[in-house]
Amino acid sequence: MRSVTRWGIGFRAMLKPIAHHKQAGARACVAVVASEYNGEFVEGMLSAALTTLAEAGVKRVRVIRVPGAFEIPVAVATLTKAKRRRPEAVICLGVILRGKTAHADHVGQTVSSLLGQIAVDSGIPVIHEVLLLDNASQAKTRCLGKRHNRGIEAAQTALTMREVMRSL
Repeated sequence: MRSVTRWGIGFRAMLKPIAHHKQAGARACVAVVASEYNGEFVEGMLSAALTTLAEAGVKRVRVIRVPGAFEIPVAVATLTKAKRRRPEAVICLGVILRGKTAHADHVGQTVSSLLGQIAVDSGIPVIHEVLLLDNASQAKTRCLGKRHNRGIEAAQTALTMREVMRSL
């Protein structure tokens, strides 16, 4: 995959092979908010994310389950405002499959907008892996595969952003 440089920042193409993250240490605190809807796919990402965090030495992981993707932002907002047990990063996992109406697009846009706003307002990295996909085949590739599992990528991004925020 080739890197594209924009504003001095290197970007890699999507669906890149997954690299391992360095040890984060037991003091890291990460929350995962995961949708129950489209459970098979979300479970695949959740399992991969939890394994990646454990391999990085993270011992404080809080998993919060919500009914669907639309409910993820309110749980994230509540977590980021908490006085106690406030996470250093929040991973959001969900799968929205497009149907015959525009409903999925509306949900996806709303969730994306709210998660971005929560991250900026709280100063806590909110890792957005609420995927809006066309079909189950795309979900299978991104959520159940070992080579491109978005759960692994989400956990790695959370760990990287934790370090970035600590360095600022």
